[in-house]
Amino acid sequence: MVMDLRTVLTPDTVNLHLKGTTKEQIIDELLDVLVKAGKVTDKATALECILDRERKMPTGMKHGIAIPHGKTDTVSDLVACIGISDNPIDFDSLDQEPCRIFIMTLSPVNKTGPHLQFLAEVSLLFKSADKCAQILNTQDKSEIIKILAE
Repeated sequence: MVMDLRTVLTPDTVNLHLKGTTKEQIIDELLDVLVKAGKVTDKATALECILDRERKMPTGMKHGIAIPHGKTDTVSDLVACIGISDNPIDFDSLDQEPCRIFIMTLSPVNKTGPHLQFLAEVSLLFKSADKCAQILNTQDKSEIIKILAE
Protein backbone atom coordinates (compact mmCIF):
# COMPACT_ATOMS: atom_id res chain seq x y z
CA MET A 1 0.00 0.00 0.00
CA VAL A 2 1.57 3.21 -1.18
CA MET A 3 0.71 6.49 0.46
CA ASP A 4 -0.38 9.19 -1.96
CA LEU A 5 1.47 12.27 -0.80
CA ARG A 6 -1.16 14.39 -2.52
CA THR A 7 -3.68 13.40 0.12
CA VAL A 8 -1.38 14.79 2.81
CA LEU A 9 0.24 17.76 1.09
CA THR A 10 -1.74 20.64 -0.35
CA PRO A 11 -0.67 24.08 -1.57
CA ASP A 12 -1.61 25.56 1.81
CA THR A 13 0.95 23.28 3.47
CA VAL A 14 3.80 24.47 1.25
CA ASN A 15 6.05 27.44 2.03
CA LEU A 16 8.48 28.37 -0.74
CA HIS A 17 10.47 30.92 1.21
CA LEU A 18 11.44 29.93 4.72
CA LYS A 19 13.42 32.78 6.25
CA GLY A 20 14.99 31.09 9.27
CA THR A 21 18.75 30.66 9.50
CA THR A 22 18.90 27.97 12.19
CA LYS A 23 17.42 24.52 12.56
CA GLU A 24 15.13 25.75 15.38
CA GLN A 25 13.85 28.72 13.35
CA ILE A 26 13.12 26.51 10.36
CA ILE A 27 11.21 24.00 12.49
CA ASP A 28 9.26 26.86 14.05
CA GLU A 29 8.35 28.26 10.62
CA LEU A 30 7.29 24.86 9.33
CA LEU A 31 5.01 24.46 12.33
CA ASP A 32 3.51 27.86 11.57
CA VAL A 33 2.55 26.51 8.14
CA LEU A 34 0.70 23.61 9.78
CA VAL A 35 -0.94 25.90 12.33
CA LYS A 36 -2.13 28.33 9.62
CA ALA A 37 -3.48 25.43 7.58
CA GLY A 38 -5.47 24.34 10.63
CA LYS A 39 -3.57 21.06 10.93
CA VAL A 40 -1.92 21.70 14.30
CA THR A 41 -3.65 23.33 17.26
CA ASP A 42 -1.06 23.04 20.00
CA LYS A 43 2.10 24.51 18.50
CA ALA A 44 4.18 24.52 21.69
CA THR A 45 3.70 20.80 22.31
CA ALA A 46 4.32 19.94 18.67
CA LEU A 47 7.49 22.05 18.66
CA GLU A 48 8.82 20.35 21.78
CA CYS A 49 8.12 16.93 20.28
CA ILE A 50 9.99 17.70 17.05
CA LEU A 51 12.96 19.35 18.76
CA ASP A 52 13.16 16.38 21.11
CA ARG A 53 13.33 14.02 18.13
CA GLU A 54 16.07 16.17 16.54
CA ARG A 55 18.13 16.03 19.71
CA LYS A 56 17.98 12.23 19.69
CA MET A 57 18.85 11.94 16.04
CA PRO A 58 19.07 14.74 13.47
CA THR A 59 16.77 14.39 10.47
CA GLY A 60 19.01 15.91 7.82
CA MET A 61 19.23 13.41 4.95
CA LYS A 62 21.14 13.72 1.67
CA HIS A 63 20.84 16.09 -1.30
CA GLY A 64 19.94 19.02 0.94
CA ILE A 65 16.78 17.52 2.42
CA ALA A 66 15.66 17.23 6.00
CA ILE A 67 12.55 15.54 7.31
CA PRO A 68 11.93 16.83 10.84
CA HIS A 69 9.18 14.72 12.37
CA GLY A 70 7.59 13.65 15.58
CA LYS A 71 4.70 11.83 17.18
CA THR A 72 2.26 13.74 19.29
CA ASP A 73 -1.31 13.47 20.47
CA THR A 74 -1.88 17.06 19.37
CA VAL A 75 -2.82 15.63 15.94
CA SER A 76 -5.45 12.98 15.25
CA ASP A 77 -4.10 11.99 11.84
CA LEU A 78 -0.81 12.31 10.04
CA VAL A 79 -0.14 15.90 8.91
CA ALA A 80 2.73 17.18 6.83
CA CYS A 81 4.12 20.28 5.19
CA ILE A 82 6.96 21.27 2.91
CA GLY A 83 9.23 24.26 3.20
CA ILE A 84 11.93 25.49 0.88
CA SER A 85 14.55 27.69 2.44
CA ASP A 86 16.05 30.70 0.71
CA ASN A 87 19.34 29.93 2.47
CA PRO A 88 21.11 26.62 2.98
CA ILE A 89 20.71 25.60 6.64
CA ASP A 90 23.03 23.41 8.65
CA PHE A 91 20.83 20.50 9.76
CA ASP A 92 23.50 17.99 10.89
CA SER A 93 22.89 16.01 7.70
CA LEU A 94 24.22 12.54 6.95
CA ASP A 95 26.36 13.93 4.12
CA GLN A 96 27.32 17.07 6.10
CA GLU A 97 25.70 19.24 3.41
CA PRO A 98 23.33 22.05 4.39
CA CYS A 99 19.61 21.60 3.67
CA ARG A 100 17.16 23.68 1.68
CA ILE A 101 14.19 21.31 1.35
CA PHE A 102 12.26 20.48 4.51
CA ILE A 103 9.41 18.03 4.80
CA MET A 104 7.87 17.96 8.23
CA THR A 105 5.41 15.39 9.45
CA LEU A 106 3.58 14.87 12.72
CA SER A 107 1.46 11.89 13.53
CA PRO A 108 -0.46 10.55 16.52
CA VAL A 109 1.50 8.50 19.03
CA ASN A 110 -0.68 5.41 18.63
CA LYS A 111 -0.69 5.20 14.82
CA THR A 112 2.67 4.10 13.47
CA GLY A 113 1.62 2.80 10.04
CA PRO A 114 1.01 6.06 8.20
CA HIS A 115 4.02 7.68 9.87
CA LEU A 116 6.48 5.01 8.71
CA GLN A 117 4.87 4.91 5.29
CA PHE A 118 5.17 8.64 4.86
CA LEU A 119 8.83 8.64 5.87
CA ALA A 120 9.55 5.70 3.55
CA GLU A 121 7.77 7.39 0.68
CA VAL A 122 9.61 10.65 1.22
CA SER A 123 13.01 9.02 1.56
CA LEU A 124 12.52 7.20 -1.75
CA LEU A 125 11.98 10.49 -3.51
CA PHE A 126 15.19 11.83 -2.30
CA LYS A 127 17.41 9.19 -3.70
CA SER A 128 17.06 11.41 -6.75
CA ALA A 129 19.21 14.54 -6.88
CA ASP A 130 17.16 15.37 -9.96
CA LYS A 131 13.90 15.73 -8.09
CA CYS A 132 15.58 17.94 -5.54
CA ALA A 133 16.84 20.24 -8.27
CA GLN A 134 13.35 20.37 -9.81
CA ILE A 135 11.84 21.26 -6.45
CA LEU A 136 14.34 24.05 -5.88
CA ASN A 137 13.75 25.42 -9.37
CA THR A 138 10.00 25.86 -9.18
CA GLN A 139 8.02 28.70 -7.62
CA ASP A 140 4.73 26.86 -7.92
CA LYS A 141 3.35 25.14 -4.83
CA SER A 142 1.19 22.71 -6.79
CA GLU A 143 4.16 21.81 -8.97
CA ILE A 144 6.21 20.88 -5.91
CA ILE A 145 3.51 18.47 -4.76
CA LYS A 146 3.32 17.02 -8.25
CA ILE A 147 7.10 16.43 -8.37
CA LEU A 148 6.96 14.74 -4.98
CA ALA A 149 3.98 12.59 -5.84
CA GLU A 150 5.07 11.27 -9.20
